[in-house]
Amino acid sequence: MKSRSRARGWALQALYAWEQRGGGAEMGMPVLQELFANLRVSPTNRPYAEILVRLVATNLAKIDETILASLTNWRLERLSVIDRAILRLGTAEMMFVDDVPPRMCIREMVQLAEKYGTADSPRFVNGVLDAVMRRVAPGEAAGA
Repeated sequence: MKSRSRARGWALQALYAWEQRGGGAEMGMPVLQELFANLRVSPTNRPYAEILVRLVATNLAKIDETILASLTNWRLERLSVIDRAILRLGTAEMMFVDDVPPRMCIREMVQLAEKYGTADSPRFVNGVLDAVMRRVAPGEAAGA
């Protein structure tokens, strides 16, 4: 699982770079390929990073809608770029990756928030993704 943790970090960096460059139709993949070309990214980390970026790219509207429904008195535009990218990654993983338990996904995203976000990011990410989990995996939220 360590390679998946690293892959999540690379996917986060790609989403962050994509958004910093103004977003656009070609979501993430060209930026991710550029990261792979310019940085030392282990071949074991690449496939899962690509999967996550593709999931966010192809499901962005649904992911953002789910995040928005889980935010209280916030708009996506008000979030920091890094927090927004972490929430998108975590929501995509919870919604579309079956072999990752939602609680583990939240833990991984909180770790990314601790590493890359502000002092308030881990608690914020945890709260929003917990609300997302209650929407997309209610059985997990109930402790099933």
